[in-house]
Amino acid sequence: MHGSVSTRRIEVTHGRMFALALPMTLSHVTTPLLGLVDATVIGRLGEAHLLGAVALGSVIFDFVFWSFGSLRMATAGLTAQATGAGDRHLVDCTLARALLVAAVTGLLLILLQWPIAAIAFPLVGASEAVTGALSTYFFVRIWAAPFTLANYVILGSTLGRGRTDLGLLLQVAINVANILLTMMLVLAFDLGVAGAAIGTAVAEVAGVGLGVLVLRRLGSNPFAVSMGEVLNKAAMLQTMAVNRDIMIRNVALILAFSIFSALGARTGDVTLAANAVLYNMFLIGGYFLDGFATAAETLCGQSVGARDERSFRRAIALSLGWSLGFGLAVSTIFLVGGGFFIDFVTTNPEVRAYARDYLVFAALTPLVGAAAFAFDGIYTGATWTRFMRDLMLVALAVYGFVLLAAGGLGNTALWIALLVFLGTRGIGQALLCARLTKQTFATP
Repeated sequence: MHGSVSTRRIEVTHGRMFALALPMTLSHVTTPLLGLVDATVIGRLGEAHLLGAVALGSVIFDFVFWSFGSLRMATAGLTAQATGAGDRHLVDCTLARALLVAAVTGLLLILLQWPIAAIAFPLVGASEAVTGALSTYFFVRIWAAPFTLANYVILGSTLGRGRTDLGLLLQVAINVANILLTMMLVLAFDLGVAGAAIGTAVAEVAGVGLGVLVLRRLGSNPFAVSMGEVLNKAAMLQTMAVNRDIMIRNVALILAFSIFSALGARTGDVTLAANAVLYNMFLIGGYFLDGFATAAETLCGQSVGARDERSFRRAIALSLGWSLGFGLAVSTIFLVGGGFFIDFVTTNPEVRAYARDYLVFAALTPLVGAAAFAFDGIYTGATWTRFMRDLMLVALAVYGFVLLAAGGLGNTALWIALLVFLGTRGIGQALLCARLTKQTFATP
């Protein structure tokens, strides 16, 4: 793909950037509604331990599946490059390989369900009643693992083609099916926690069916690819390497946020509650920034595939510009209106006062993290995943150093370390970007 100079030109405009970013922003914003509906439906049963079980079950699955979110990102990057090169067969081969990896990984998760439960259940430290219900939820929902991971792949394939509108459609369809099935199975058929798990599992299966239909309408048929092509050694090694790098990056990111939550919990209930309220600001900012990161994945990947350096550099400039602009806007809104947000989320006077003391740190996270979000999309699209992985590990080490060095500052140290972590990632990626761009487009 890199051996010839192409005359293909990738359209990179403000309009196309927004057209790609907006559907994924909407998708990210609607996803939390899913957990809310599950909680509301189970909550109507009036049993606190059932509500706790579903909440903890969702956390466990979020952790397990998000670790394999590399399937979406890797598929998007590789598909974008194949699309940019105008190679539709390579798009199908990429999809077929990723689906095979998803199927094998999902089956391994099913086979390892008992060891996973043995590790996860004690970590959440729930009561006996909650653990019993959690066990029911976990051992039902785990059977959907291959389909959940296949949906990541299908989403990545639609995003790599630049069809974020279809990505939004698939995400909304899965969420709506989940909501309707959960309401029916829990409230009408009285299946309790098992009903919530079955509803989620069946929605994932239906999502794969709909996703395959959507891809077929786009002229894609991964099942027509020969097994010899799917198992092509060089291509499969590339697929596995990109997935491995992004997976390590994802696990490091989860670890950083878990350390933040765990250390906050150690300093008392008020600190834990206040940080939880403020952390939602970071998540909300992330929903907006993720949209531009997805647009960068698509446009940068397609530009690399087309060997269009000018469009690649423009995609970098636009994604960085819009990410920083939105980061500044969201940070400003949080600084001005953060007090109202805190009061809306909690009624506890002590938590409200404590959260206000740390509002400025939380409000700065979208701005400080904007470059890291944008570069994650750029690096994924260009499949510079090894460097993205290494820079994440460096940032994690710096994060740990700041926590140790500033430990005496208590909760202030936590927020400073989080901002340094976000900033270090963005700065590191910015410093390497020019050299990597030059290497990528160098004439062999």
